[in-house]
Amino acid sequence: MYIFRQFKILFLGLVIFSVFGFGQFAMASDVILNDLSGQPVNIASFKGKPVILFFWTTWCPYCRGELKNLNQQYAQITKEGIVVLAVNVQESEYKVKRFFAGYTLNFKVLLDKSGLLSNDYDLLGVPTFIFLDQSGRVISRVNRLPLDYKSLLFNIGVKK
Repeated sequence: MYIFRQFKILFLGLVIFSVFGFGQFAMASDVILNDLSGQPVNIASFKGKPVILFFWTTWCPYCRGELKNLNQQYAQITKEGIVVLAVNVQESEYKVKRFFAGYTLNFKVLLDKSGLLSNDYDLLGVPTFIFLDQSGRVISRVNRLPLDYKSLLFNIGVKK
């Protein structure tokens, strides 16, 4: 009887949360961030294409290595139809622009000043790569750009 009462209380709590909208949050893909030139970028606009989101900061030494690697591979990645977005986590536009001064950057950098996108993807640290399939669903999260990124995004070699 005690277990049944606990279940009823839990169920009632879930119903209340559902009815009043508690626990609902904006889909991360609906977040709009500015790029380094101040232009707004809506993450949802890339649905239909696989996306690599790279979360990083200027103070992270591992992020610098991954930025360099991503910059070198950018042409090949985009040739394969994959969108690449580097998302700076909670740093000022001035600091990020200064960081890239004199550096040729091949991909778009977005500024997540408030940490909204980072929170939506439950970011635990940097560097973090999040791979989204064509529907915008997270299919993988890793700390380094894997050599098999293409197989992750296109399910190549994956047996169903």
